[in-house]
Amino acid sequence: MTTVGLLYPGHAAEDDFPRIEVMLDSDIRVPLFHTDIDEDVRRADHLREAGAAERLGAGVEELRMAGAESLVWACSGGSFAYGWAGAHEQAADLARAAGLPASSTSIAFVQAIRELGATRVAVAATYSEDVAALFGGFLGSGGVEVTSVRGGGIVMASAAAEADVELVKELAVAGDHPDAEVVLLPDNALHTAAYVPELEELLGKPVLTANQVAVWEGLRLAERHIWAPALGTLFATREPPPGASEPRGIEVRE
Repeated sequence: MTTVGLLYPGHAAEDDFPRIEVMLDSDIRVPLFHTDIDEDVRRADHLREAGAAERLGAGVEELRMAGAESLVWACSGGSFAYGWAGAHEQAADLARAAGLPASSTSIAFVQAIRELGATRVAVAATYSEDVAALFGGFLGSGGVEVTSVRGGGIVMASAAAEADVELVKELAVAGDHPDAEVVLLPDNALHTAAYVPELEELLGKPVLTANQVAVWEGLRLAERHIWAPALGTLFATREPPPGASEPRGIEVRE
């Protein structure tokens, strides 16, 4: 069994994760541990507060007791709002606190883009335009060419969680760009787990969503490779040849 521990802010689309467990159809578990948020609003200052070390640290011990082999901060905005260096420092702090390899959803997006061999992406975000632009800047700092960034103007996580498949499709189509090789939907409050293949068929290209890449990143850090095309192209890429090595990201064990 492989256990990926997820830290998740508040309550929104957390039911995506048990759904992903079922879709993986394997001995993989993705237990969720909630962290506190002061206010249900996605402004830059609130996102940074959500990702503060003391908030994340509160859920680490419970996660360790669950036997997690890796840890992912399942909050896009609560990592990219710190910028490239700040997000990596945040993940390193989590790794030290948990004694496990650790990452975040924002870092996971960059790793997943590299896994797909892509360089150009379009961002179809739920957020306000200014917050969406922060994510675009984060990707650029990671060496990704961002062809376009579109914000959907949804400033509350609870509102994003209420979006149905038709609204998710509208966001994806509106945010796509003809030069983009991949379309990104960066919001862990948005239900997307059941829709990825449908979105990919609609757009004719790979789609990466926040909850999808968070689980994929945790599995990558745990060195567990799994083929699950029901979760999209990212989970249907070929496995590396035996003996091949790959960077694991941030790991601090004490």
